[in-house]
Amino acid sequence: MVSPVTVVKSEGPKLVPFFKATCVYFVLWLPTSSPSWFSALIKCLPIFCLWVFLLAHGINFLVSHRSASRILAGLIFSALGDAFLIWQEQGYFVHGLLMFAITHILYSSAFGMKPLDLKAGLLMGVVSSSCYAFLYSYLSGPFTYLVAVYIALIGFMGWRAVAGVQLCNDLWTWTKLSACVGAMLFMVSDLTIALNKFCFPVPYSRFIIMATYYAAQMLIALSAVETRDEEDFRKRS
Repeated sequence: MVSPVTVVKSEGPKLVPFFKATCVYFVLWLPTSSPSWFSALIKCLPIFCLWVFLLAHGINFLVSHRSASRILAGLIFSALGDAFLIWQEQGYFVHGLLMFAITHILYSSAFGMKPLDLKAGLLMGVVSSSCYAFLYSYLSGPFTYLVAVYIALIGFMGWRAVAGVQLCNDLWTWTKLSACVGAMLFMVSDLTIALNKFCFPVPYSRFIIMATYYAAQMLIALSAVETRDEEDFRKRS
């Protein structure tokens, strides 16, 4: 297994633009009441930097490693979702929801179905069902089923990320743990959005949503590094 220190030294510099772009977003803190293409650019800029982070490993790497290419595709749909959500008050919330639903499908595919880990699946099913049961009384119209489908998709994505860690079998790697933590943070971010939009105002909601969201995307993007390490190891074996 590759040492985390070694990976941080090799991958850390590639993430510097992401950290700078994230700082720009929080420093400018553009008002959500006046959406514009500039505010959309600033919001999406950290995600663009994660595109560059993955592309920095080379096109051949992305073409030959399907998991990494699916994570890149997920980041592309995430940026589209971010842009739509800038104009959510103008009727584009559902469009953003659809983009992120596709993102979760792509991430689930990237994490794969092995190992299955039904216990983790049951746990995530209980968590997802509990979240929907709480939200249900606040939902109406199309959101009653749209939110149900979305929660099922992000719950499935969380299951596949958790299943990959295998802490009990001592088969975990830092990048699998990165994917797992990233998936959990993504769920926290989306749950905060749902509570704030459908239920009640969440204090500091925007900060919580964006801080957990950017951290989640960074950690999931980092998990693509493992694909390279594992497959290179198998080729040498």
